[in-house]
Amino acid sequence: MEEILRVENLSKKYEDVDVLDGISLSVKKGEVVVIVGPSGCGKSTFLRCLNGLEDIRDGSVFLGDEKINPNKKNLSKTREKIGMVFQSYDLFPHKTILQNVTLAPIKVKKRKKAEVEEEALKLLDRVGLISKKDNYPRQLSGGQKQRVAIVRALIMHPEVLLFDEVTAALDPEMVREVLDVVLSLAKEGRTMLIVTHEMSFARAVADRVIFLDGGKIVEEGKPTDFFDNPKTDRLKKFLKTFSYEE
Repeated sequence: MEEILRVENLSKKYEDVDVLDGISLSVKKGEVVVIVGPSGCGKSTFLRCLNGLEDIRDGSVFLGDEKINPNKKNLSKTREKIGMVFQSYDLFPHKTILQNVTLAPIKVKKRKKAEVEEEALKLLDRVGLISKKDNYPRQLSGGQKQRVAIVRALIMHPEVLLFDEVTAALDPEMVREVLDVVLSLAKEGRTMLIVTHEMSFARAVADRVIFLDGGKIVEEGKPTDFFDNPKTDRLKKFLKTFSYEE
């Protein structure tokens, strides 16, 4: 498989704190990489650096052969190629679900409204929300809003999808409906980087799992090796905090 995303020695500082400390990573087309780690270890910051939402102190991020530079004028074009789904949904409250989904491709990509709406309806149907197309976000559950946010990212036809703790704000019974959508995208061969605290989901969806701690990659591997045979004491200790789920 060809490499689609490459990170070289990425570093990021907030005042005197190293949030990311020399991270290097290569992601192949169609690969699902799950990033886990304790709160505050830099997982969300890492994703935000990948699509230019955060500036980078040192290092480089490449999408294919193109270097991502947060200060470049064409950054919005890069963001179209690297879609991001946030934990907070970020839907426009005064627009219907269909309007929320179609706004960016019509305004940003200048696509024809009829064509975009047709695709939007197919995507909403796929995630079980076709009946909610004329509703407003306040009329939807958290899980439904998160599925709309995923559709909104998909309709921009991104080459890479980033998911930042997309189930963190949901009630437990709503988590499954969102994770099922992400699992179906993985089976389609979508390239995804996923930050999550859901370890069983990480095991099910990932081609590779990365453990981030103190702004560094401490360990990485295939899900079976990562969860069943962790090599570092730090990862062993981290995974033990989830043992109550078993």
